[in-house]
Amino acid sequence: MSKLEQVLILEPSGELKFKGPFTEVVTSNLKLNNPTDKRVCFKVKTTAPRRYCVRPNSGVVEPSSSINVSVMLQPFDYDPQEKNKHKFMVQSMFAPEGGIDNETMINMWKDADQTQLMDSKLKCVFELPPEALQALAKGKTNVFKLETSTPPPRKSVSAPSIVKRVPARPIKSVLFQNDLDAAKEAKEVAAVPPVKPNIPKPSPEAKRPVPQDDGLRQRKATPSDNTQTFTTEFAPVEQRSAIPPVLYLLAALILGFIIGKFIL
Repeated sequence: MSKLEQVLILEPSGELKFKGPFTEVVTSNLKLNNPTDKRVCFKVKTTAPRRYCVRPNSGVVEPSSSINVSVMLQPFDYDPQEKNKHKFMVQSMFAPEGGIDNETMINMWKDADQTQLMDSKLKCVFELPPEALQALAKGKTNVFKLETSTPPPRKSVSAPSIVKRVPARPIKSVLFQNDLDAAKEAKEVAAVPPVKPNIPKPSPEAKRPVPQDDGLRQRKATPSDNTQTFTTEFAPVEQRSAIPPVLYLLAALILGFIIGKFIL
């Protein structure tokens, strides 16, 4: 079964011309005209996808309108002896009813009926300017190669030193100064008068002799009993109780035992 005839009118119709030199991006424009009263979807393909950039590479051409497609050839080392075999193909088909977004466009081309597709093929032609043709006639082929300039080596510049050098002091002078400082501090410490402890003088009543016939009171005055040292040293003699301290101690132990038993 024969394919459908292309409804889009391509300008140019058979060739895409690219003018060199090809050391930079070269652009060729393709115009798609839709003379029908229906919307037409298109898609652009190439045999060398790494060499070209196409914008837009797909879309919809409205009825009785046109769209421009830019085909950009990327820079490369052109070899006049190499035969150019790059080709482009523009596929098209009538758009379905309703809105078309990117996802719908992708699915539509994926599920398209091959019998409903229309296509047109174009070959790529590389043209050289007159000065390049003259250089080629003289055998100069370096004009078609990309310039790869290497940057000059960086010079290592040492940063200026900002550290200020301080002359070293002699070791003897440092030690001598330390000895002077130590002697000065010792002199200041010696000049400070010693602090005398403020011990209160015993009262005249505390110097009163204890009667020899009262054995219990004589025992209280002896410094060997540590339990009475802090309780009777500064107390007047007239306030002393006639009850022996042993009874107080025994009563305190009994009371502490009873309170501890109730608490536990």
